[in-house]
Amino acid sequence: MTDRFRLSIAQLNATVGDLSGNAARARAAWAAARDAGADMVALPEMFITGYQTQDLVLKPAFTRDAMAAIEALARDVADGPAMGIGGPWVDGDKLYNAWFILQGGRIAARVLKHHLPYKQLFDELRLFDSGPISGPYSVGDVRIGSPICEDGWYADVAETLAETGAEILIVPNGSPYHRAKLDLRMSHMRARVAETGLPLVYLNLVGGQDDQIYDGASFVLNPGADGAGVVAQLPAFAESQVTVDFLRAADGWRAQPGPVVPQPDEWEQDYQAITLGLREYLHKSGFQKVLLGMSGGIDSALVATIAADALGPQNVRCVMLPSEYTSQTSLDDASDCAARLGVRLDTVQIEGARDAVAGALSHLMAGTDPDLTEENIQSRLRGLMLMAISNKFGEMLLTTGNKSEVAVGYATIYGDMAGGYNPIKDLYKTRVFETCRWRNANHRDWMMGPAGEVIPPRIISKPPSAELRPDQKDQDSLPPYEVLDAILEGLVERDLSLRELVDQGFDAQTVDKVQRLLFASEWKRYQAAPGPRISTKAFWLDRRYPLVNRWRDSV
Repeated sequence: MTDRFRLSIAQLNATVGDLSGNAARARAAWAAARDAGADMVALPEMFITGYQTQDLVLKPAFTRDAMAAIEALARDVADGPAMGIGGPWVDGDKLYNAWFILQGGRIAARVLKHHLPYKQLFDELRLFDSGPISGPYSVGDVRIGSPICEDGWYADVAETLAETGAEILIVPNGSPYHRAKLDLRMSHMRARVAETGLPLVYLNLVGGQDDQIYDGASFVLNPGADGAGVVAQLPAFAESQVTVDFLRAADGWRAQPGPVVPQPDEWEQDYQAITLGLREYLHKSGFQKVLLGMSGGIDSALVATIAADALGPQNVRCVMLPSEYTSQTSLDDASDCAARLGVRLDTVQIEGARDAVAGALSHLMAGTDPDLTEENIQSRLRGLMLMAISNKFGEMLLTTGNKSEVAVGYATIYGDMAGGYNPIKDLYKTRVFETCRWRNANHRDWMMGPAGEVIPPRIISKPPSAELRPDQKDQDSLPPYEVLDAILEGLVERDLSLRELVDQGFDAQTVDKVQRLLFASEWKRYQAAPGPRISTKAFWLDRRYPLVNRWRDSV
């Protein structure tokens, strides 16, 4: 009986639908594990298909190809360490989220996911069938149990595995990031270790897929008298493959100390998630460059900074589209920010185009007073021109609306909402300000943009304005952002009633107005560009409301 088990943990990035590419990455990880003398290499949940697949996994041709890729992979890795890898499995009319154990040229074992997540952004209860709780499988003479992702968040699967002879738990995951997620995962996994007395490997996917960011940060826990102790932890937001040795002792298997990479704080986690999300969305969509409208305001300055950090300044084009309402301060600030970042800044005048549109509509609008209509024409002309540049040069247009604006509709559909991706879609305005301050004070090796104070302090300190009419300020139409964001967090993230918010001290009329704006803007959000999810309640899959809805809460 051997007294050592060597596991290679492959925290890697998969692309949805790239079966051959994902299989190639798995083979490379297996080869590295073989060279390291590992007994097994473990890859994350649904790695062969990428995750989340959404309804793609319901297409029979896709699942058939994915299963064939797993079988081919088993043949390719016959002579060396065992491999654990996630993918779909069809059995009759049942479709399962499975984890396959490949040994000796074949699928030696198959674990089926039992608990299917269906809250927040997940829809697995709709896509997959629930499998029975699987027993442990053997690699050499070690008995291993593998709760798949959600299965690790409940006691029953791990306890059943322990009761049926599992000696080590390996938990493959496709666990998307949200703020404070790492602490939440750690608490659940510590509970499984305490309940079973077994060492546990938490293996997570890394990379971006649509609005979801997988942050990796995989870890290994040992049981102990004082609870579960971390003996290894992989980096957040980066691919990594490490080898961990388990030694058999009188009280069972225990992981030996491995690398423990320090994890970033909350502000860095959010910023890295946003940056990774943009880079991944661009590269997996086939784009190399981006452009955005640079207004001289804080939102576009932050988006430009994120783009420079994600792609490099040489791949970012900013475009200033001034009118007579654009202040010299805004022109100067946009130029200053672009220079600090080292990005290209072009200028396109919109006055001529606006006058042409006004002339074309004059016979219909004669006798009416200028209002929001004329303001929106300016915004939509900017969107038109930016999309033209995007089409001509193959640069994806980024939108720059923050979560506060997206929530209450303080953005123009087909205007400043035009574009393919919105990096700050899930950042409230108050967090935009704080993120700018954080980025000015911090620089990391993974950032491709320059260090230092890249966002001019005046952009952060001046009152926000859309500059669509003389002397316009955001707070002419909206409550102060500190108030607005607190109310929105109550309504969106916490689903509080108006009465609960008023009892917290908010003005009843203001709370009612914010609710009306939130509901009235649902149709805009339905057409909005995707953006990285970093909160527990992002707009899209996390929060699904009817476009037409006559119910309103009241105080």
